[in-house]
Amino acid sequence: MAKVSVTPQEFHFVKFDAAQVEQLTAKLADQIGLPADAAVEIDIDEATPAGRARTESLDPIKLHIEGGALEEPTAPRTLSERLSADVIGKLLLRAHDRSAADFGTAPADGELDLAQQTAWDTACMGRLERLGYDVRKPRRLYHFRNRHGFTDVADNVFNRLWAAERVTWADIEAACAETASARASA
Repeated sequence: MAKVSVTPQEFHFVKFDAAQVEQLTAKLADQIGLPADAAVEIDIDEATPAGRARTESLDPIKLHIEGGALEEPTAPRTLSERLSADVIGKLLLRAHDRSAADFGTAPADGELDLAQQTAWDTACMGRLERLGYDVRKPRRLYHFRNRHGFTDVADNVFNRLWAAERVTWADIEAACAETASARASA
């Protein structure tokens, strides 16, 4: 099982439990297929209610997550296991994708445009759903349509990405080009 560390170990602004985040992350890493000796370091910025999250490096896997991304919407400052699985699972799947020899070279998380980010997220969330996580597919479809268009082409691309067992960067770029072309011709 992956070696997971969470910083900080003791939270002061939010009611998070570092051990709970570590356990969830280790379980996700195992289910996703990360190597058993993978090191995952998670830095949680508990002082901000914002919800950004990004991968900062792949060896070791370093994730930076703003506290709001992991919070329970109905109980502020408490950890949501469902949202934590969404955010951490998506970032671990991206790291897993990037480590595949045939994936290709993708921009850093902070450099992805919204269409690329949404397309890749769709592929990640489809895989998380198949692992048994509640990822709220209708919400993901609506988000995808907002970035790629409310068209049959966009819906077909969404379904293809959602069902994909794995993706390459070329798949993500092709999906974005396909929906852009449909929007341009509409």
